[in-house]
Amino acid sequence: MKIALWVVVVGIAVLAFFGLSKSRSEIVAKPLVRHDSVRIEKQPFIYHDPNPFVESAIKEYEGFVKTLIANRQAPGAALVILRDTSIVFVKGYGLREIGKLDSVNSKTVFRIGSVSKSMSATLCAALVNDGVLQWDDPVIKYLPSFKLKTEEATKNVTIRHILSHTEGLPYHAYTDMLDRGAPVDTLIDYLQDLNLVAAPGKIFSYQNVGFSLIGKVIEAATKKSFEEVLTEKLFRPLEMKNASASFKKISENKNVAKPHYLTRSLKISDAYYSVAPAGGINASAEDMGLWLKEILTQKSKVFNAGRLKEIFEPQIHAPVRNYNFFKWKRIYKSYYGLGWRVVTFADSDTLIYHGGFVNNYRCEVAVNPKTKIAIALLVNSSSFLADRGVAEFFKIYDRHLTEINNWKPTPLP
Repeated sequence: MKIALWVVVVGIAVLAFFGLSKSRSEIVAKPLVRHDSVRIEKQPFIYHDPNPFVESAIKEYEGFVKTLIANRQAPGAALVILRDTSIVFVKGYGLREIGKLDSVNSKTVFRIGSVSKSMSATLCAALVNDGVLQWDDPVIKYLPSFKLKTEEATKNVTIRHILSHTEGLPYHAYTDMLDRGAPVDTLIDYLQDLNLVAAPGKIFSYQNVGFSLIGKVIEAATKKSFEEVLTEKLFRPLEMKNASASFKKISENKNVAKPHYLTRSLKISDAYYSVAPAGGINASAEDMGLWLKEILTQKSKVFNAGRLKEIFEPQIHAPVRNYNFFKWKRIYKSYYGLGWRVVTFADSDTLIYHGGFVNNYRCEVAVNPKTKIAIALLVNSSSFLADRGVAEFFKIYDRHLTEINNWKPTPLP
């Protein structure tokens, strides 16, 4: 009797053990929800850099981002970092919208503002490489009815001038009317009424309406809409699955960060989608990483290295608007290339950079061609985080640079 009872007790214990083990394994297998990510995602395109000093630099910078979000400097943000030929880090932080539980992740879509200009310039590089356009083609070759104030300027203004903000138009011509929803075709027609501040190619004068002319040129050259060409030449081959260039697309996407003014969420505006090449592109951190990876590597053969070098070539002196760069290291000279700012430092280093602001979204992108380090930071408010983001990353990375460069992997037996 005692033996039978002992067998029963042991049997129950064994069953309980295996049952508990199973339940524990099921708990561990469930996706984890974090404050800074919707769930731990499978990211097969991420390269886990074995250099521990790279990881230390990224963790330090990640601490900077998390601290500012915790201190309410931004509701949410998304970050992607590239080194050499790989995406080494991508992650979302904080909330898509204050007052709701939806967290930002690497696929969350933001508006990228004027970084659209940089993406449009890379699209043009692909089209120039295909022979569809040439940098020095006159605008009137594609838009015969286009006019500026003088006949000479009308004949001389080229694609290069559009992409470098050197058309000769007054600073931010008609940008205020874009904010009020004026039709872009009307504003382009109004350009002929403006007194020019210089002959084309002579001075830098930042534009949105003027820059949007490149979209009209592309449409005339390809007989397709700007968004169709952008999708065919960039988004689809680079697998930028969440990227788009329309108000309709961002409105339909369920994983979107809402813009904010301080702690108040705002509606996504349709402003600037009419000038999509200048300020109407939407993207996630993953999309930005895949785009930057192609810029660094040309592995997908969407871009040609020679053409990319042409868009990064300084065209005109242009002041740096982000003064946080000066807190990083001394700037020697700053220029505008074709859709990109080119910042040279006193130590001979160069940074290819652009910032974007639209509808209270911010986007900051930078590439160091020499060290092959790149970063994109997307933020859903105009904040201190966006202002300092790029300069702070390179400042932190520079502190770890000697150790990063001196590290050698342990050889395998």
